[in-house]
Amino acid sequence: MSEVTFPDHSAALAELVGQSSGPVELSHDPVNTAMIRHWVEAMGDHNPVYVDHDAAIEAGYPGIIAPQTMLQAWIMRGLRHTMALEEARATGNVPTSDANSTMMALFDEEGRTSVVATNCDQEYFRPLVVGDRLLVRSSIEAISDPKQTGLGHGRFATSLMEFFAVPNDLVTKDVTNEELVAKGELIGTMRFRILKFRPGTGAQAPAKKPPRPRPAITADNEFYFEGLRAGELRIQRCVDCGTLRHTPLPGCNQCQSLNWDYVVSAGRGVVYSMVVNHYPQVAAFDYPLPIGLIELDEGTRLVANLAGDASTWAIGQRVVAVIEQLDDELALPFFHHDNA
Repeated sequence: MSEVTFPDHSAALAELVGQSSGPVELSHDPVNTAMIRHWVEAMGDHNPVYVDHDAAIEAGYPGIIAPQTMLQAWIMRGLRHTMALEEARATGNVPTSDANSTMMALFDEEGRTSVVATNCDQEYFRPLVVGDRLLVRSSIEAISDPKQTGLGHGRFATSLMEFFAVPNDLVTKDVTNEELVAKGELIGTMRFRILKFRPGTGAQAPAKKPPRPRPAITADNEFYFEGLRAGELRIQRCVDCGTLRHTPLPGCNQCQSLNWDYVVSAGRGVVYSMVVNHYPQVAAFDYPLPIGLIELDEGTRLVANLAGDASTWAIGQRVVAVIEQLDDELALPFFHHDNA
């Protein structure tokens, strides 16, 4: 079977750099306390400047402010808009006149039909206050030369989003979004980078799986890894006040004592939080890779492996630790479903 060849659109892609990704977009609503409250409750952020007018004034702000990380949330169009756009793309009904659509079409023609987000960088110039109305202006900031990556042969593309704020009373049907940007204040930027790559062209796994990366062992945590090699899950304890702590520290953050010993955990607890990692892939691990933040019954938490099928795990499940000797040097706890 002959190898498939693809065109090289380097020249056409270079011409797109610096071009607008589409029209200036205006947020549906001004910055408001209801959305801020939903956000901070979901994130567990208890800073009073986000919900208390007097606290915000005392901190030097003109009023309640929004968390900086909400920057993009005010502009996002929601699930219905996204699904409609995906349906239009699938049926070929999206015009390719804007630079971003053209770029994606050229990537596809190069055989780079798979995509993964690689990183997102935000920069803030002033806080958003209640009553601000946001606009975003997007452009293509950079498109890389072809590169061989672990996922495949691809190109990186960076989009620049510039966020402007105007008082809500300036937004009228007689003023265009472009005119509002000229009157607005640049309050933040976001650079969003993706990798578009050819599927099946990534690095091949080595024939023999390499050993797991070695942990950094210090005088403070050596007892923990010695315990694992001995089949024990040890928790550091303050000798003076009895506080348990993990990760190990040289001193107690409750009474500041430098005297400590350890107790041996029963190894039972619950999945307090978890993530299933897919990329980037490290050859020493199997994927998908479930990782849990385990709250032990003794009260401390540790990050550890969740054993078995990733799809069987959920937050709140009971777990029990099984310490596995991975090689001559390294033993680690793997948490299994606790059916006891």
